[in-house]
Amino acid sequence: MPSYPYVLLSAAVSLDGYLDDTTPERLLLSSPADFDRVDEVRASVDAILIGAGTIRADNPRLLVNSAERRAVRVAAGKPEYPLKVTVSASGELDPTANFWHTGGDKIVYTTEKGAERLRRTPVAADVVALGAELDWRGLLEHLREVRGVERLMVEGGGTIHTQLLQQGLADELQLVLAPLFVGDPDAPRLFGPGGYQGGRLRLLETRRIEDVVLMRYEPTAPGAGALPSAADRHWLALACDLAAQCPPSETAFSVGAVVVAADGTELARGHSREGDDPVVHAEEAALAKIAAGDPRLASATVYSSLEPCTRRASRPTPCARLILAAGVRRVVTAWREPDTFVVGADGSGVLAGGGVGVLVLPGYEKRAKAPNSHLLP
Repeated sequence: MPSYPYVLLSAAVSLDGYLDDTTPERLLLSSPADFDRVDEVRASVDAILIGAGTIRADNPRLLVNSAERRAVRVAAGKPEYPLKVTVSASGELDPTANFWHTGGDKIVYTTEKGAERLRRTPVAADVVALGAELDWRGLLEHLREVRGVERLMVEGGGTIHTQLLQQGLADELQLVLAPLFVGDPDAPRLFGPGGYQGGRLRLLETRRIEDVVLMRYEPTAPGAGALPSAADRHWLALACDLAAQCPPSETAFSVGAVVVAADGTELARGHSREGDDPVVHAEEAALAKIAAGDPRLASATVYSSLEPCTRRASRPTPCARLILAAGVRRVVTAWREPDTFVVGADGSGVLAGGGVGVLVLPGYEKRAKAPNSHLLP
């Protein structure tokens, strides 16, 4: 399973949802204090990404302006500036733009055709061709696996923000609301056609910064099929946190589980040995809190820190069978059940045989094992 950076979308908009107006000069939506906050966020990430259209329209330098923040990065063993990233399918880029001639390392992600163009008209950056078409998952995987980027800040434009949200690849949206109206239908908006169809986002924070308001949101809608979404990672992390709340045991694993509807609504959560029941399993505890026949279960996802069980001594029905009986058709887990208590357990196989899609995210295995370390070799 490929790993991606944490993707943070950052934007400022007018009260009527515009990123800019149509005048030649850039419309400054943020306040001075918020520009400083953005500089702080830039200093905290490993890479900053903008689209080629933003380079053409704004000609930004995309720097960490604070010398003190740059010094902190260097003291921590990081480059003075984050990696600067842009995306261009055509490869049509101005080699004289500020983007290439300020800051540290740069990289362009493009298509095979775009790479050919950049060989004829090069820019001061590494060039990575993603194939015949741009592939956001391939881009993020390359940034994480090849360039070591763990946190990516995306500063636009609107098309890029829209695509990353629509494909379930954005972990967080930081949106600044400015107290003015643009009112020009030809001006660029934050989100393009189709918008975001992934249900409600969770509000993480609101903060007044001079005359603007910062709002931080987290997508909550589960992914579809075998393609993990950023929300899948958030929910599985919560399941792992719930596992850490289990009363300790020498004869059973500590497991956490969360059941989430397709629109991102949390239906229930549970953990092993919850409440006064010393033998209840996490998935069992969570499902018991949802009314039988709830129509949302058919399109829900069960997140479990450990693969659902197929055999158990304490109750007649194992968790894999409970999930099938509930009508759930998607399960995301961090860890396949070892042979510690049941040899040859294959909850994923039982679920798949019943028509359930099972997705294992091994990047969370260490967190899922942590409360069970005393049971493992």
